[in-house]
Amino acid sequence: MYLLRCADGSLYCGWTADLRRRLAAHEAGGASRYTASRRPVVLAWARAMPDRRAARREEARVKSLPRAAKLALLAGAEPA
Repeated sequence: MYLLRCADGSLYCGWTADLRRRLAAHEAGGASRYTASRRPVVLAWARAMPDRRAARREEARVKSLPRAAKLALLAGAEPA
């Protein structure tokens, strides 16, 4: 599970089994339509998850958070 900070200041949340490969794909503009138009992107946060199911659940949870809570997550505080 990871969060990217895009060039326009927006945040992108995703999950992958191979973070290095996925980041390269984002940088090349091929990983998602959202980040393709907002490059360059920088890895802002990543968390290892025990399995794909847990990663997908965590991705959905983080995506549902308001921007302020995502920024708090990046700052190291657990959002409520």
